[in-house]
Formats: sequence, structure tokens, C-alpha cells
Amino acid sequence: MRREWDVVVVGGGPGGLWFAKNAAERGLKVLVLERKKEIGTPVQCAEGFGKDQLLELGIEPDPRWKGWEVTGAKVYAPNGKYIQIPGEGFVIERKIFEKELAKMATRAGATVLAFHEVFDVIKEDGKVSGVKAKFIGEEREFRANIVVAADGFESKIARKAGLKTFQQAYHADSGFEYQMAGIDIDHENIHLFFGNEIAPRGYVWIFPTDKDAANVGIGIDARDEKTAKWYLDKWIEEHKDEYGFEDASIIEVRGGGIPVGGLLKEMTTDGLIVIGDAAHQVHPLHGGGMFLAMEAGAIAAEVAAIAHEKNDFSNNTLSLYNKLWWERRGNQLQRLVKIRQMFEKLTDDDFNFLVDILTPEDVLAISEGHMEALKVLAKKLVKHPRLAGLFAKLLT
Repeated sequence: MRREWDVVVVGGGPGGLWFAKNAAERGLKVLVLERKKEIGTPVQCAEGFGKDQLLELGIEPDPRWKGWEVTGAKVYAPNGKYIQIPGEGFVIERKIFEKELAKMATRAGATVLAFHEVFDVIKEDGKVSGVKAKFIGEEREFRANIVVAADGFESKIARKAGLKTFQQAYHADSGFEYQMAGIDIDHENIHLFFGNEIAPRGYVWIFPTDKDAANVGIGIDARDEKTAKWYLDKWIEEHKDEYGFEDASIIEVRGGGIPVGGLLKEMTTDGLIVIGDAAHQVHPLHGGGMFLAMEAGAIAAEVAAIAHEKNDFSNNTLSLYNKLWWERRGNQLQRLVKIRQMFEKLTDDDFNFLVDILTPEDVLAISEGHMEALKVLAKKLVKHPRLAGLFAKLLT
């Protein structure tokens, strides 16, 4: 086994694997170390992926992983009214998707090793120069000019390298999900249910995976005294007749932490780049992170190639990643954090009011953080002074 590499990636999720593919295509010798025995497991998300996102990444939907196709989303207020939003996408088979990403990275020239738990970084003269990993009790060291921390929520590697990536509890959600079969659903849309009694600061989701199956989950404020499972079980019990939950089967159970803010200004140091959940690169409103992690991976691969061309792996060169990412995505996500903070102040009556006045275009504008569209939306709220005040504060 080669022990010296241009880049070692810690974490074999979508971000790390997409980095590996892009970096290997630029001629870099790349090693990906994944702590789990199997790439792609366990799944810890609802598995939604937009067609436009796949197109932007240059990925053709593959029948092996594209899963169930949906044509839009229904966003529900607490009173049961909803807004229908068009938007084609897939509820993918993430386990298969990540394995295919690993194959893509390998075909590009990278090496992927599962069941390698990285427990420390190697530093020389203050610069990260490799990692220490365990494989079935055997300790291994891998040297590299650059280490990429793609090791998920609360990244251990970034912290060991000296970056302050601690996630404040305020910017963390708790997620829990059942994959269920034998339920009665509108399988052409994903379904999102909002309300303070339903999911504090979050929502319940139904992502269809078949005509009678779906990922049914929830995300809530991690600081809540009750668990995400408690809220989800309560909601399922209240809607058991509507969706046929009582006779349904639970074929998989998932859960985990979700960063929904706390974006990092500095995601690099000498010899290190941080991407994906490890860098809190998740959509603050809906918690989606696969596309954002892969986008960040592509940007990081571009910067890694520049560093190798210059033979300079100091933060002076690697910090270009911070600049490029904030220009490409960070500023938009920071606006969305502010929108999320505004939505935290909404009552259930506010949600019920909004569902009557918002158009699908308005909802999309909010979810994408377009400030000009938000200004137009604010004018619709003249009959609701409290909401008008919240939007005015957001816009200033």
C-alpha cells in the first residue's frame, strides 16, 4: 500500500468522493479513507436530489441509483393547506449512489479504502502533513501534501488540525427517520409539514421511494427537551388513518445531527481543507447537504490542483478555497441563515396566513435567498403588521 500521496481525504461521503474524482482527473494521487465497513451506509438523510443539481454537477441519472422520480413538492401549513411547488428530482438510493461515486473516483485514478478510521493528523513544523488511521487493529500512517477533512458533522480531523469548527447548539438540528412500506401517499410529490407543534424550527417530511413506500422523517431544533423521534412518532400517530401508518412496515431506521448554520469563514489551514458537513455547508432551511458537499468538493479539488502546480501547500494558497466558496455559495447560505432565524419567530397562525398569500414562486425565492424577490414579497404583508415587521428587519 502506497503511504505517500498528494492528497488524503478523510471521509467517503458524497463530498469526499466527488473531491477525489475531480482531483484525480487533474492528475493528483488521491487516497480516500472511510471509517465505515461499507461505503454508503448507514444512510442519514431523506435522499432527495434535484435534477437541476445533477445537471450542474454533470452527472447523468443512473437507473441503478436514481430511485423514485418526483415532479414537485407540497409545503403544508399547520392547518393542512399546502402550496404546490414544481420541481423535478429523485429520491435516490444513496447507498448505491455513493458506491457509484467511489467507482467514478477510482476510474479517475483515486484509491478508496473502507474500514479505515482516521484518529489523528500528522503535523510537521505546524503544517498538516498526513493522518494516522486504524484498520482492523493495525495502525497505519499516510503522508500527504494536503489533507481534506470530509468527515461529517462535528469533524474530528478539522479540530485536531487546529481549526475552530465546533458547532454551536443553536445551529444544530436533530434528525430522525423511518423508511416505511405499505403506506398510502401521493407518490408524485415530496411532502413537507411545518408548524411549531409538529416540528420546532423544522418540519416533517415524506419522500416517496415507491408507490406505497417513503422515507418519513423529521428535523427539529437539537436543543428541544423532547427528541426528534418523540415528535415524529406523535405526528405519525395523529396521521395514521390518513396515510395508513398503522399497518405499515418499518424497514430501516435512521438518525443523526444536522448543521443548519454556523458557516465557517476559515475552512483551511496549512495542509488542510474542510468540506461538506464538516464545514457546516448545509442548506439552513431544509438541511439538504449532498449537492452542497459535492459542489464544495469540486471547488476544493480546483484549489488543490493549483497548490500542487505552485508546490505551495500553505494556507496562503489553500485559502483561495474560502474565497471561491463564499463567492459561489457562502453568501447565499448566510442570507438563508437570516431567513431561518426569521422563520423561528413565526407562530402557527403566521404559517397559516402565509400559505394563503404565497405563490410557488415566492416559496422558491425564499428557499434560494433572493433578496429582490423578498422585497416584493414583503409588500404582500401590509395586512399583517407583525410579519411585515419581521420581513423588514430581515431586509435591513
